[in-house]
Amino acid sequence: MLTACATTAPDAGHAPEPDEKSAQADPLLSQSDVLHKVVSEAFITAATPDDNIDSPASWRSPDGKRWLIATAKATDKLVVHDGDSGASVRSVGGPGTGLGQLQRPNGIAVIDNYALVVERDNHRVQMFQLPDLKPLLVFGGEDLKQPYGLWVRAQKDSYEVIVSDNYMSPQNEDLPPPLAQLGERFKRYQLRRVPGGWQARLMGKFGDTGEAGAIRIAESVFGDVANDRLLVAEEDVATGTRLREYGLDGQYRGRDIGAGLFKAQAEGMALARCADGSGYWIATDQFKDRSLFHVFDRATLKHVGAFAGGKTANTDGVWLDQSASARFPQGVFYAVDDDQAVAAFDWRDIARALSLRDCKAPSP
Repeated sequence: MLTACATTAPDAGHAPEPDEKSAQADPLLSQSDVLHKVVSEAFITAATPDDNIDSPASWRSPDGKRWLIATAKATDKLVVHDGDSGASVRSVGGPGTGLGQLQRPNGIAVIDNYALVVERDNHRVQMFQLPDLKPLLVFGGEDLKQPYGLWVRAQKDSYEVIVSDNYMSPQNEDLPPPLAQLGERFKRYQLRRVPGGWQARLMGKFGDTGEAGAIRIAESVFGDVANDRLLVAEEDVATGTRLREYGLDGQYRGRDIGAGLFKAQAEGMALARCADGSGYWIATDQFKDRSLFHVFDRATLKHVGAFAGGKTANTDGVWLDQSASARFPQGVFYAVDDDQAVAAFDWRDIARALSLRDCKAPSP
């Protein structure tokens, strides 16, 4: 029988997050009786408990090297590893409010040669140039209250950035606000190159305010352009943690995913896109002893199966890199391990364990 892994306590000097406030006993996969396959990790980076790692992303350099970049909430920096071996490479940042400094970095996304990082305690998003991680721009400071996650997509001559904003009740910071105040749970920005640099513009705010579609606790958000779909994780255990389906227009579609499957807390998500238009969603259930990763069909959202690693636990953010390398010919799935490391899973091992069909990634 598995025993619970020791978890990292909320770091000193920072306010706790919603999933750190529960007075209930942490749910354990070993006691959940959820059917799943075990997939061994290809590697786990060296543990750095003082960092409080939150979310990973990856980038391929022009010479073919894969970088694994993760946010460190407690030390206010980005840590970089070799994405094929897990070896430590470098770190950047440090606490502060200036360009290049960070305060409680949470969500991260990489697109083209840019990394975008959410800073909860600076109430903003910061944009970095790769490979030197040169800071280019900060935005959202006038609009965001408690930002956590983000999703980025390329448009014709710009990027669209959707940021989750987990502001709480003004009367009680431990509780979500009333439903009527949840219409600004997500902020939509346009990011465009202008003479001399970059410019960000707030394009809108959205969030359902109905009993069925509202997001009480908002962190993870991810989109699928081909299916005009946003999946957002409802992390509020009191009302039932699950994924909700929104359209790219920000409207709730009236469908929830995994309402009876998630037993701990719905967390980070990733999308495997296949060249024929099919694919798979991977969504985290944040058990404290070992994280569970549910897999859903991209088009129908039907549950396909679930897997867990041999050790990986208490996962916040995840990232899927479908690019091929000698180490990972069909791509690699990254998941944060217990706030102190990042685990890597070979996609071939996941596909074999769950009998997934071949998923050749679309051409870049």
